[in-house]
Amino acid sequence: MLDKARAVFWNLGYAATSLDDLATATGLNRPSLYAAFGDKHALYMAALDRSRTEATTALGAALATEAPLRAVLQTIFDRTVDIYRRGEEGQRGCFLVGTAVTQAVDDPQARALLAAFISETDGLFRARFERDAASLAPGVTPAGAAPMASGTFHTLAVRARTGAREADLKAIAHAAVTMICGA
Repeated sequence: MLDKARAVFWNLGYAATSLDDLATATGLNRPSLYAAFGDKHALYMAALDRSRTEATTALGAALATEAPLRAVLQTIFDRTVDIYRRGEEGQRGCFLVGTAVTQAVDDPQARALLAAFISETDGLFRARFERDAASLAPGVTPAGAAPMASGTFHTLAVRARTGAREADLKAIAHAAVTMICGA
């Protein structure tokens, strides 16, 4: 049920999603939605939190592999491009980046969750970069490379959402890997 609600929020954004949209997608009537989640905002926050948990868990597992750093990063970004290009109604990008960024302006809970996601992502990358500091390009530090890697996720999400071609997204990913690991 939460995944169905998330799909509606992902396609329409929080503000444009109505309770009727959510009821139709989940098969629940309004009273059942309220009973299960409390209100639309609580349902949205639950969907955001699930996405944050899924994304950071997957990233952590991918970064924990013993493959060389360059190969790990390229695989992560290539898979990210594939995921961000999916969607029933077109390329959706990242649920967190695509919807929480606009919601965060006047929603402290969404802002805090998004900030936590970015911080966690930076931390996961930084830990791997510290472990493989010798694999970083000359002059690149783990502290500097971590937000660059996270930032690559964000730009891939935005560009995918605007319809960027797979080849263009993968070229951006490759450029980021080259900047982090060297030529």
